[in-house]
Amino acid sequence: MKRVMVDDLPDAPLAAAGVFHQHWLPHVQTLLEQDDVLLALAAADHTHREWRKAIAAGLARAHAPRRVNIVAGSGLAIEAAAAYLAAAPGVTGQYLELDGEGAGRRQ
Repeated sequence: MKRVMVDDLPDAPLAAAGVFHQHWLPHVQTLLEQDDVLLALAAADHTHREWRKAIAAGLARAHAPRRVNIVAGSGLAIEAAAAYLAAAPGVTGQYLELDGEGAGRRQ
């Protein structure tokens, strides 16, 4: 599964969606021709949720049987989600907001 770290998105949801579509979407679609993809985005408030969910679901439908999911968070939470999703072959088209409070193994 290829991981794409999406960065430098604007704070405003409409602007962020526009930048994603213009700058990131063509690259992601090219990757999906060969492999499953995990998109990792920075955490954002609830105003970004709908466009991110729509991207995840739309890409999954358009590129089946390839899998594509989006996670939002940072650090170890992204690592734990990536490990989980790599081992969960039936999960695709999901947008997962990570908080880092329950991800990974407990010591």
